[in-house]
Amino acid sequence: MADRDSATNQMENNKKLLDKMERLTTSTGMPIDNKQATMTAGPRGPVLMQDFVFSDEMAHFGRERIPERVVHAKGAGAFGYFEVTHDVTKYTKACVFESIGKKTPVAVRFSTVGGESGSADTARDPRGFAIKFYSEDGNWDLVGNNTPIFFMRDPIFFPSFIHTQKRNPVTHLKDPDMFWDFITLRPESTHQVSFLFSERGTPDGYRHMNGYGSHTFKLVNKEGEGVYCKFHFKCDQGIRNLTASQADSIASSDPDHSIRDLYNAIATNNFPSWSLKIQVMTFEQAEKHRDNPFDLTKVWSQKEFPLIPVGKMVLNLNPRNYFAEVEQIAFAPAHMIPGIEPSPDKMLQGRLFSYPDTHRHRLGTNYLQIPVNCPYKAKTRNYQRDGPQCVTDNQTGAPNYYPNSFNGPTDDMKYAQQTFSTSGDVARYNTKDDDNFTQPGNFWRNVLSPSEQNALVSNMAGHLKGAQDFIQKRAVENWSQCDKEWGRRLQAALDEYKAAAGKAATAKM
Repeated sequence: MADRDSATNQMENNKKLLDKMERLTTSTGMPIDNKQATMTAGPRGPVLMQDFVFSDEMAHFGRERIPERVVHAKGAGAFGYFEVTHDVTKYTKACVFESIGKKTPVAVRFSTVGGESGSADTARDPRGFAIKFYSEDGNWDLVGNNTPIFFMRDPIFFPSFIHTQKRNPVTHLKDPDMFWDFITLRPESTHQVSFLFSERGTPDGYRHMNGYGSHTFKLVNKEGEGVYCKFHFKCDQGIRNLTASQADSIASSDPDHSIRDLYNAIATNNFPSWSLKIQVMTFEQAEKHRDNPFDLTKVWSQKEFPLIPVGKMVLNLNPRNYFAEVEQIAFAPAHMIPGIEPSPDKMLQGRLFSYPDTHRHRLGTNYLQIPVNCPYKAKTRNYQRDGPQCVTDNQTGAPNYYPNSFNGPTDDMKYAQQTFSTSGDVARYNTKDDDNFTQPGNFWRNVLSPSEQNALVSNMAGHLKGAQDFIQKRAVENWSQCDKEWGRRLQAALDEYKAAAGKAATAKM
């Protein structure tokens, strides 16, 4: 037993927590006399309809799977706390940040994005990084990724983009034509795709990657003054990535590598942590900035908008049950608290609707009553009632309409969001031709080492080789606009694959 890790030894460790075997019951609590046989008419006879032990078991078994998440289907979760280390109250009145030393309970879910629940943890894919803060003013969900950017800036493309990451509807196979056709037709994706095919696209577990809110948010202080903000969670363990060959090897030997690594680290008191820093931009700076500060495909320069330290997040508790606390946890960018508000970021605006809508489909109307989603540090009082799986007291006899004269909960203008002005012609603005190549070019020239550049070109060509020639040509043209040398090397790598394929075909003749 000494060579078994904590995850492998979970059953044995749990056995030590149980004083004795408890009596077996049905879901109604009725004790069961014999769970080793169905009730039949004679030893060879048919099963009886009156066998509730069997029907109770089978009826639940046939319904025990909830719909898989459309994206972020496979993931790992943990619990811990966030502690404030620096005063940022001049920027925000959010109670989570109200004083140095304050601790707020958190739940975190890490995930791969495009793969199914059974896919490998080491797949080349962005990683979800979602945090739920259980605050006195309700739950705040910061729902981001391990990259500070995303593939698009307009949410209308999100369903099509995800379809290209999934399976061809005819062949049920991953399709390089689908992937690269969409990517190259929407060049705003160039920046994120560059991150994805670098070594950053295969992080070595969830403990060794950064997390980002990615979107631009608004912070508002007690005086009603606002600034725009980006959230950065910097990994205290240090960044560690896998090469393509390492990722492939681990995928075959331990496809659950990242889940196992996180569980075992926490189980052995090697608690992972992240330092929260923010970037702040005034409204005046946003108006004058050369780029759209709400463009999710771009970063803010840290030279212009330096990182400001805020606090530290520590994960020190594993889930007690995966389904109850990880599969059913539901994050939504719309879940905010006073002091944190949306910005005009189009992708954020789209997610404010889509995430809660998805949860109601997947988990039910009352998904926020599930214990892991319940805002347990705040008292929930509203005019919502009934619905499937209502498991609270349904707010007993309190009025279910508003306004009323019977002491029902009432609103309070002190929690009003900051007012802002907006104007413009109502239209559909296609941003395809915005500057899509300057920041990826800076990433290539100023961030990546020569060896990392080699890996990026190799990873891109290895995937792009399966797409048709006209799509390959379009990809080379796009990345050449980032940096001519990048495009030249990508074309050379594709040419090598074609030459090798030609030789193989000749050898078969």
